[in-house]
Amino acid sequence: MFDWGMWVRYAPRLMNAILTHFYFVIVSVTIGSVIAVILAIALSRFKKAAKYLMPILGIFQTIPGIVFIGVLFIYIGMRPETVIIALSVYAILPVLKNAYTGIVTVDPALIEAGRGIGMNPWILLWRVELPMALNSIITGIRMSTIYTVSWAVLAAMIGQGGLGEFIYIGINSNMKQFIVMGSIPAALMAIGLGYLIDKVQVKLTPRGLRRN
Repeated sequence: MFDWGMWVRYAPRLMNAILTHFYFVIVSVTIGSVIAVILAIALSRFKKAAKYLMPILGIFQTIPGIVFIGVLFIYIGMRPETVIIALSVYAILPVLKNAYTGIVTVDPALIEAGRGIGMNPWILLWRVELPMALNSIITGIRMSTIYTVSWAVLAAMIGQGGLGEFIYIGINSNMKQFIVMGSIPAALMAIGLGYLIDKVQVKLTPRGLRRN
């Protein structure tokens, strides 16, 4: 059963943990998404190289988060930047995969039509390729955001707060209430951010390309 009195007592600390967690997620996903889209554009111009580079980039996703943050901690120290760098790296691949796929699968007829009316490669990118790939890119950002909400729990391991702080306190003290206090806001954050991104996707996707 919920101990509502406990929730009231820890409300200020919990709110601070939620805001810290949210900050890490938003900043990391933003940085990761920008880097991912730039990489996707570059790799779409060198498709043969992409066949080899994409699996190599995917190796970063196989490194356990605790190991990666631990290595960064040695070189950077116990700082928010350590968490942001680690989460940004993990946030890249879901967006990169979707952005790359979205760009390289644009209908060649649209590309040729753009060239036929005098568009140069940069104009084609901004006016044709990226708009057509937007649905796929946003899907990748949604995946990355939801994953990052869970990965951000690791911030507490180097004393940088977030909802992981409550979860680890609960595990170490064998008090389920702390675990619940950390887990429920994290789950709601993932659901809420996913919902908002879905709404943005609907708004930005051209009507003819929207999913029913």
